[in-house]
Amino acid sequence: MRPIWKGAVSFGLVNVPVRLYAATENHDVSFRQVHRTDGGRIKYQRVCSIDGELVSYDDIAKGYETPDGDMVVLTDEDFADLPSRSSKEITVEKFVPDDQIDPMLLDKSYYLEPDKAAAKPYVLLRDALESEKRMALVTVSLRSRMTMAVLRVRDGVIVMQTMLWPDEIRTPDFGALGDDQHATEKELAMAHLLIDQLAGDYDPDEYEDDYAKALDALVKAKIEGGEITDLPAPAEESGEVVDLLAALARSVEKAKIARGEAPEAAEPASKATTTKATTTKATATKAAATTKAAG
Repeated sequence: MRPIWKGAVSFGLVNVPVRLYAATENHDVSFRQVHRTDGGRIKYQRVCSIDGELVSYDDIAKGYETPDGDMVVLTDEDFADLPSRSSKEITVEKFVPDDQIDPMLLDKSYYLEPDKAAAKPYVLLRDALESEKRMALVTVSLRSRMTMAVLRVRDGVIVMQTMLWPDEIRTPDFGALGDDQHATEKELAMAHLLIDQLAGDYDPDEYEDDYAKALDALVKAKIEGGEITDLPAPAEESGEVVDLLAALARSVEKAKIARGEAPEAAEPASKATTTKATTTKATATKAAATTKAAG
């Protein structure tokens, strides 16, 4: 694993240099959109929904859409004025009982590894959290934004879990669960009996992602069976140039209209061909006459 962040845990006068690692990974298989007939990857272009023109990355900004459908365009200068933090410190604000943190508030998980010289204070914090059955409520700056998080212990390692803000938890409003809905004593007794019959401990080895395993077996079988599409070397990017020229042509026409000039009508293909042939013939005749005069 590679650390994604380096800093220190600070509580009181104690400072513990640590490295941060992502504690989880998603094993879902990623697919690409391809052309069914030849397996070529599908490409997408950045096109403006208003004028239909291609947009370069330099002309792309962040926009906030209001509930009314209006768009507020935000510039780099706007974001520069927002509060941001680049501190490399995980600051312990308080130690709270571990049953006070609603699991709904917990977001992403990270392992904290101490520097070799900081192993002793790291172990001190770890053991204190475990013995007191508490979590450390901390503030930390990740990607220039301050967020709340908790430190807890899992398998002898301190884990940091970032937290959602309270207003990011939706309030359920289900009309079918009114105050008049209650289970009877007989129903509760039967439910308790069923719970007793199915009671047990969680063993992760008893469960597996059968979809991921079946999909992996399917892909391997196709590879072993030779069902592989050999993709040719990518062709030179000519489509982008054509589209760019078309966009430039539209821009020229729009500029002419803005100046009050009439846009030029496109010549029919047959007329354009005839004109080109006539021009070529005239040029050849002129060249021959010049050669004869010189002789």
